[in-house]
Amino acid sequence: MTREQVFELIVRHVRQVIPTLASHAFSRGDRLRDLGANSVDRAEIVMLVLESLSLSIPRVELFGPGNIGELADLIHTRLQARAV
Repeated sequence: MTREQVFELIVRHVRQVIPTLASHAFSRGDRLRDLGANSVDRAEIVMLVLESLSLSIPRVELFGPGNIGELADLIHTRLQARAV
């Protein structure tokens, strides 16, 4: 899976959790908090993405990314490490 595919998966789950963002043009620099996602929404989005990928990442590692692009990069890196 490419970084872009991971990004699109995140966007799909953001739109699922926050339907008001259905027509938002997402960019890698978007921050979930700035888009109106509260802490419960953000946790749900990450959980859905990880479940979709059958991936387990320690929650402490998920505090690092500051925007959707960085989150996609982290998840992509973990996917690549799992594939090796």
